[in-house]
Order: sequence, then structure tokens, then C-alpha cells
Amino acid sequence: MVSTAKNTKVFSSNSDRSNFSEPLKKAHGVYVTIHGHFYQPPRENPYLDTIERQPSAHPYHDWNERIHHECYRPNAFARILNDRQEVIGIVNNFEYLSFNIGATLMSWLEKYDPEVYQRIIEADKKSSRRLNGRGNAIAQVYNHIILPLANKRDKYTQIRWGKADFRSRFGRDPEGMWLAETAVDYATVEALIDEEIRFIILAPSQAERCRPLPTAETSEPEWHEVGGSQIDPTRPYRCFIEDGRYIDIFFYDGPISRDMGFNDVLNTADNFASRIGQAVKGDRRPAQIISVATDGETFGHHKNGTEKCLGYAFTEEFPHRGWTVTNYAHYLSISPPTWEVVLKPVTAWSCAHGVDRWQDNCGCGGGGVWHQLWRKPLRETLDWLRDRTIEVYEDRGRKLFIDPWLARDEYVAVIGDRSVEKVEQFLQTHQAYELTAEERIDALRLLEMQRHALLMYTSCGWFFEEISRPEGVQILRYAARALELAGEVTGIQLREEFILRLTQAPSNVELFGNGAKVYQELVSSAQIGFEQVTAHYAISSLFINYLQQERIYCYKVEQLDYQKQQMGRLALSVGQVRLTSEITWESHHYVFAVLHLGGWDFHCCIKVFNGRLTYSELKQQLFADLKQASAARTITTMNRFFGDRSFNLQHLFAEERQRIVRLLTIKTKVHLDRLYGQVYQENYSIIAAFQREELPVPQELKVAAEVALSTRCRNAISALEKAIGDPQKLDVHLAELIATANEANHLQCQLNLPKAKKILEQSILRLLWKLLYDGDPDTLETDVARLERAISVGEKLHLGLSLDRAQETYYNCFHQRIVPNCFISSHEENTCRWKLSEMKPLLQLGQRLAIDIGEWLD
Repeated sequence: MVSTAKNTKVFSSNSDRSNFSEPLKKAHGVYVTIHGHFYQPPRENPYLDTIERQPSAHPYHDWNERIHHECYRPNAFARILNDRQEVIGIVNNFEYLSFNIGATLMSWLEKYDPEVYQRIIEADKKSSRRLNGRGNAIAQVYNHIILPLANKRDKYTQIRWGKADFRSRFGRDPEGMWLAETAVDYATVEALIDEEIRFIILAPSQAERCRPLPTAETSEPEWHEVGGSQIDPTRPYRCFIEDGRYIDIFFYDGPISRDMGFNDVLNTADNFASRIGQAVKGDRRPAQIISVATDGETFGHHKNGTEKCLGYAFTEEFPHRGWTVTNYAHYLSISPPTWEVVLKPVTAWSCAHGVDRWQDNCGCGGGGVWHQLWRKPLRETLDWLRDRTIEVYEDRGRKLFIDPWLARDEYVAVIGDRSVEKVEQFLQTHQAYELTAEERIDALRLLEMQRHALLMYTSCGWFFEEISRPEGVQILRYAARALELAGEVTGIQLREEFILRLTQAPSNVELFGNGAKVYQELVSSAQIGFEQVTAHYAISSLFINYLQQERIYCYKVEQLDYQKQQMGRLALSVGQVRLTSEITWESHHYVFAVLHLGGWDFHCCIKVFNGRLTYSELKQQLFADLKQASAARTITTMNRFFGDRSFNLQHLFAEERQRIVRLLTIKTKVHLDRLYGQVYQENYSIIAAFQREELPVPQELKVAAEVALSTRCRNAISALEKAIGDPQKLDVHLAELIATANEANHLQCQLNLPKAKKILEQSILRLLWKLLYDGDPDTLETDVARLERAISVGEKLHLGLSLDRAQETYYNCFHQRIVPNCFISSHEENTCRWKLSEMKPLLQLGQRLAIDIGEWLD
């Protein structure tokens, strides 16, 4: 599937590149633009501002994380391989791709993998330097809403938020913008022009007719009807609106773009280039652009390994054919449109019925099995909620803000940076007068209400076949938060009518019946308030020693008082906390008491703090009851003080609940591990005899062996992680792991080592980094041997180690430091840390990491 090369040149040499420098300044020849639309829908729980675990993404935490490891990171570090599958180059594909990355995805990337995030930012800067100041990145409509279906204000806010987010990351204004699903109408075009967007990218099916631009010689050129996707995609077009203003449009090559997604053209760079070559016009025109566009996730996620094809095509295959890799903004700068186009009234790239996929039962996305009768009532219900929140926002907002809608447009700066200083600055700019603390909270609630009213229109909610899918549930969660915030500010009750309207949205799933049941079962149950956060803190405090200042998701928690005591199996904690939302600044002071009765049984009560005396009496009475070892008396006292409402383990957030469940089983598990270890030790000779005679080992003994050996391995892995700075201890633990792995393989045992892969990968990376940048030349051979043993451990334990980061670290050090300093520099300039005669183990380590160093090893 991947492209290979036999030489060790990743990029064309300077002499090769000089032949192609002229087309960067003057349009001449064939230009190639590959556009990747990189996007993930917002998946955050609107109450916690974090993505919760998604089991369907296993072994990763969630789908963002999984797709990142399959697509985003591989494209930032795309491998070029030789015919021995060794790395001869690492390419940042974002330096050559035209791309947009949604704001919500970029926010996640910035936190999850800052290295990849920075490579994307740096790629735009490098492409800008290469292409006369035109970077590869373009903006995107903020949270992927279908602009033709949005009201006018939402259109402009989505464009402005997309621009502002882009500017904050890339340090420049965007020239182009990707429209969600390429959905467009002339009202959208006008909004884009108003916001100074220079160009957009559309599907060929979205054009209706085109003609050459009028000239002095030909004032009325003939129009060509191209409504059946016949438009020539090798040139840009100008699209005028009634007042004479315009936006430029590129129509991607439809057949090639489809082949990228659904055929094998990305199997090799030669295949890909040959397919693109079929689109090159042989009519002697001075310049033409072959542009294709597809979901960026195609490269690595949908089609595994195809980022390698891109990397080789960009740096070798396309230049070899004399093609110039460019982006849309650069091509426009050297080849402005000579044709104009008229668009169809309202269209999108993924719906044959205009934009009905996001508002009606058009059949798109249904697979011919399920209906989408729910789409229209869902759209109408959200429109109703949007209009109610507008009334709330304007009525209350005009009292708090100088200009409520300008405040909303500029609120995107706060979404990207919720520091106290940034929020203070924002409020100082937009407040109508000096707001009180409570008014500030209401101001932020109003803006969050509007943010969620925009998020609830994320296109994915309608894209598929069923309202109860995660995408539909997610936009309903945003809606729930919006109507809740409206109620908190004004007391307006919108929930009952909202649910009533959802009854008109029929589900394909008999269990739900309609959208109202989906809301009640999957949305209401996930709503979280300050009391649930306090209960989470209280119960988990029995297992975690919290600091005085903590952060739980998007809440700051200040511990004002805390006391914990244990009496036999009973454990009791009583405390006071002040919770503050980092988003709305809303704050509450609570008292809590939680009793652990053993096992899974917890009794937790929460109440608003109502005085020190009452709290002091509560503590005194509860701990007195505990001393009597009476759970009944303790619970009675708790109920008398707090009331009948209580919380238990089920009220904790899912991941914390699962963590506590694991903690609660530790003692049992340790006990069982010892028992199984004893059974294995006492019956080892019997198990070995069965193995020798090629008889199936009795299941009871096989389980004992697997548990015992897994426990031994987990303990050694944990010890190895702690001993990373002590070579002697490290060698001991590596030897123990190798011995255990050999034993397990001999007995054909399947080991359970959930954390081993990650720990070993990180340990290998740390050892390699120290070796390359801070190692002792005198212990080089020993250090390399230790690293190779660590890699062997992963192989023997069948962990499927990913050595990508170790490979990148070695490759960069080898080509940036070792080769220049040790092999190329003159004797006088040589700053090599190692003697050339002693470097063979280091070079062999490169081979072990599948890096081509044959030229230097020889």
C-alpha cells in the first residue's frame, strides 16, 4: 500500500528545485493541489467540557484519540521507505497539503499532542515561505453547521468565529474558508464576501453554468451549461453577486476525489500520480491546476498507511513529473480567474437534494433501510429553541452588554482562552456598565447559552440514519444545556415544550420510539449540576488525597475543611468545598458527608453551607456515631441533617466510577493473584508435562499460569518504569521480563498486560533520548544493548510496540547531529561525541529501529 524509494534522498536537491522555482512566481505548467478537510465533531460533555471515554474507540480513550494516532500524527510524521521498508525520510505532509482543520479539533489537538499541533502550525509557515507568502491552511466554518440553513446572524458568527480561531492559531487572516459539507447558497456567498473571504472550494456538481469573463473584445461571452458536473476543474472561477462583488471558487476534480476515497489510487504514489495525470489537459494552455479534495481522515484512518503515499508523491513523484505542488491561495495569486460561474441555488457535496440531508427525509445516509422522518421535526425543534434563546439573549443581554451581538461575535476569544485575565478583559470591553458579580455570571451564562445554541446545529447530528446515534444525542445535549442556561438567567421554562416537540421526531429504534424518549433516556440522564460534582469529589476523596485547590474537569474546587476517619470496614468523610465553574464563574459553597459501608455501598449527602455552628455540630455528631460502629445511626444523622436525597457510586462520572471500582477490587485481586501464583508454582511440573506430551493443559492450571505470569510481568514492568534512571536495576528488571516472557511463550500463555505497552514505549523513548543527547560515550555499547533488550521484551511479550516516536527521535538526531558532526565535518570541525571506530552499535540500533543507515554502516 505504501510507496518506497531506493535512494536516501527525501527531498529533491537544491539543483533539482531550482528548475521549478519559476512556476512559483509566474503561472506555467501543471500545478497540483491536494486538499484535506480534517474535522471531528465536538464530542465534549457540555457540562464537563471534556470528552468522556468512548468504548467503541478501544483500545483508545475516544475517537479523537484513535483517529489522531491513525491519521493526524502519521501525517505530521509521514515515512518515506526504501525497498527494505526502512525509513529514509520523514515528511510533514501538512507542508504540502492544502488543508483546513476545524476549530474544535484544533483545540483538542493543542491539549492532547502539542508536538503535532506545532508541526501543523509550522507547516503553514513553511508553505508560506515556499509559496510567496501563501500558507496551506484555510479556515473553516466554526463548528461545521450547514450555513444555508442558518439564520443570518448565525451565518456571520460562524464565519467570524472560524476566522478568529484561525487567526489566533496561524497568526494571519485566512484567504479561504471550507464550508461544512461544501453547503452553499448566495446568501452564504454574500456573507463570505462581507467577511473578506477570498475563495472557497466546491464540488463540480454545485456549478450551474460558466463562461469566460467579458473582455473589451468579447463583451458578452457565451454561457456554458455545466449543471451535470461538466465544469472544467483545472481553472479557478469568479462568482459575482448582485452588487458586483465576487468570491473566487475552485471546483475540485470529482472523479479523482471519489477514487481517493473509494478506489485504490492511494495504494502507491505512482498510482496516484498516474490517476492525476489523466486529468491534465493537453490543449497547450500555459497553466492548469489539478485539484482534489476529500476528508483528511482518508489519509491514514479510512485508508491505512496512505499518508506514506502522500509524503512520497509530494516530495518525489510529483516533482519528478515536473508538477508544482501548490495551494489555492498561491495559484490565485499567479493565475487569477478568467472565467465566471453561476452556482445552483442551494447545494452540498454530500446530498443530491440540495441540503435536505440536514432537514428532511431525503434518503441520503439512510442506506435504504431506515427512514429519516425525524430530521425535519428535529430541525424545527432546534429552530424553535434557537428563537426562544434569541429572545432571552436580547431581552437580558441588552441590559448587560453595550452590543449583545458584537459581544457574541467576539466571545470566541474567551472560548479559546478562559483565563481570568482574558475573561476580565472581555467583560471590561463589552459590559454596559460595571457589572456586579452576579451580573457577570449572568453575562457569561447568556454567552454560553448562545454558544450551545450554535453547537446544537453541528451538521453530524443529521448526517446519519438515526436520531439516537451518538451524533444526534450530542447535539441534543448541547440543546439541553442551552435551555438550562436560559432558565438559570431568566427563570423561563423551555424543557417541557422542547420535549413535547421532540415527540414528533420518530426514531427507527423501537426502544425509543421518538426523539422525546431519546432525550429522556440519553440526554437527561447525562446532565450534571454542582451537586453531582460535589458528590463526585466527596466519594472520590475517600480514595484520593485532594489538595486544598483542585480542578475537576471545568470546575475549580477549594477545600475549606475536610476530615476523614475509619472504623473497621466503615469510612466516613465530612467536609466543606467551594465549587466555581471556570466557564460561567458561578460558585457554590457546599457541605458534604459520605459514608463507605464497604464494597460498592456508599451513602453521600450534599447540602448548601448554612453556617459554621451547624456544620460543627454535624461533624461532631457524625464522628460520634461512627465511633459506635453504627452505620444505621450514622445514616440516620446524615438524613436528618441533609434530607432524604443521597448519592452513591452510580452518581460519579463514568471514568472516576470505573477507577474506584478497580481500586475497590485491589485487595481481592492481590489475594487471588497470590492463590493463583501458589497453584502455578505447585503444579508447574504437571503443566510442563502436559506441554511436553503436546496435550491440552487443563483449563484450571492454564488460568493459574496465565494469572501468575501476568502478575509477575506487571510487577516487573512497574518496577522498570521507576528504575529508568538506574541502569543496574533496569538490567535486573529487563532480565526478569525476558525470563518471564520466555516462560509464558513456552507454556503458550496469553498474558494480561494492559499498561505494559505504553510504559515500555515511554521507557524506550527516554532511554534513547538519554543515549543520543546525554549518554556517556564510554558506555555506548552497554547502553545500546540495554535498549535492544527493552525492544526485545516488547516483542517477546507480543505487545505490538509502536516505536514511531523512538524512530523519529533517532532519525532527527542522526541526520541533524550525527551525520553532520561525525561523518561530514572536517577533522578540525568534528564535534562528534563518539569515536567513529566505536559507533557501530549506535548505527546497528538505527537498523533495529528500521532506519536506513546502510550507507554509513558500510
